[in-house]
Amino acid sequence: MRILFAGTPEVAIPTLEYLYNSRHDVIGVLTRRDAEIGRKRVLTPAPVAARAEALGIPVIKSDRIDTPTRELIGDLKPDLAVVVAYGALVGPQSLAVPRHGWINLHFSLLPAWRGAAPVQYSILNGDTVGGASVFQLVPELDAGPVYGTIETPIREDTTSGALLDELSHSGAQLVSRVVDEIAAGTATAQEQTGEVTLAPKLVLTDALIEWDAPAREVIRRINAMTPEPGAFSWLGTQRFKIGSARLESVERSDAEPGQITFERTGSDGAGKKVLVTAREGVIELVAVQAAGKKMMDARDWARGHFAGNSPISRLRSTPEDSTA
Repeated sequence: MRILFAGTPEVAIPTLEYLYNSRHDVIGVLTRRDAEIGRKRVLTPAPVAARAEALGIPVIKSDRIDTPTRELIGDLKPDLAVVVAYGALVGPQSLAVPRHGWINLHFSLLPAWRGAAPVQYSILNGDTVGGASVFQLVPELDAGPVYGTIETPIREDTTSGALLDELSHSGAQLVSRVVDEIAAGTATAQEQTGEVTLAPKLVLTDALIEWDAPAREVIRRINAMTPEPGAFSWLGTQRFKIGSARLESVERSDAEPGQITFERTGSDGAGKKVLVTAREGVIELVAVQAAGKKMMDARDWARGHFAGNSPISRLRSTPEDSTA
C-alpha cells in the first residue's frame, strides 16, 4: 500500500522505520513545523522530520491539517495514513482522503486514557498494566474501533520516559502487523468497551510535588513527570527539579512534610542518602537539579548545600516567601 505517515516526536520514529523497511511504500510524512529549541531558540526540525529527510521521504510540515495541507496529502494518493503522536486533530474531510482511512498508535489500552498524555496518567493513577492500541481514527477523540493491543507491566519505578520508549518499539511492531492485515483484507476492528478515562495535555502545575501526599503518590507523580515536564518543588524561593527518586518507607513520620535529611548509611560517610518526608512515608532523592545547575546526583547536591550551612532544609509546594 501507499502509506502516509503522520508523527512528530522521537517516540514516533520506530513506527516510521518499521513501515519504511516493510513491503509497503511510505510516500510522504506529515509532521509539525520546525520549532525554536533551547535557550538560544534555534529553529530545529521535529525528530520525525529529521529522520524522514535522512531516509529520503518527502515531508509536509504543518501544525494543522487545513485545506492546503489536505490538498498536498490528496496529491500523494495514499491508500492508508498511519498516525503516531502527530499533535493535531484530523478532521472529517481529511479522514476521507486515504482509501482505508487513518489508523493511530495510541499509548494506552483504550478506552482508558484517551487524550494527549496517556502514559503519564496511567503511571500517575497507579495502573499496574499499561499498553498500546492501534485503532481507526474517527471524529471523536480516540474513540474509534480497535484493531489490536499490546500490554506491559508498570512497575513502581517505571517512568513515563521508559514506558514510552518500550511502547514505541513494541507498538511499531503492532502497527506493522495491522497494516499488513489491512492490505490483505483480513483486519478486523472491535468497538471499544469499558470505562472511558481521559488524559488531557499536561500543564506545569501537574508536575508540582505536594509533600503532604502519601509517599507512594509522590513517587508516582515524579515517575509520571519524568522526563517531561519534570517534577519539581520549591526550595526557598527557587524551583527545585527532581529527576529521579525511589520509595524509602511508607511508615508515618513525625517530621514535617517536605523535610530534607542527609542520612549517613556507612561509618566512613559513604552511601549517604538524601531523604524527604511525605505525609505517609519517606522518599530518597536520587537525581536533582537546583536552580541554575545541571541535573546531578542528589548526594553531591546535598554535600554542597548543607556544607554551606544553608538554613533551607525543606521542600515546599509554594515559594517560601509566598503568601498564597
